[in-house]
Amino acid sequence: DVARVDGQLAVARAFGDKSLKKHLTSEPDVSIETTDDDTDLIILASDDLMVRYQEAVDAIKGIKDARSAAKHLTQEAVKRNKKDDISIIVVKF
Repeated sequence: DVARVDGQLAVARAFGDKSLKKHLTSEPDVSIETTDDDTDLIILASDDLMVRYQEAVDAIKGIKDARSAAKHLTQEAVKRNKKDDISIIVVKF
């Protein structure tokens, strides 16, 4: 079962549907963060990761490869029965 807008349209498909526009926004949540020499990694994730940032960092700190780290976080989200689209990018410095 997936989240639906007005019980009709799957949320991921609803952005272009004018009749459902009042219920949705295509505006992303955006934040600007400053990195410095102590920054080891950045995690970009969809809301279905649903863990605190530090929990995600702790889960991947022993994984050297960014792709493997992102895969690990994705697998953890699936284990937690997340059913929405899960998108995760890990950038390691």
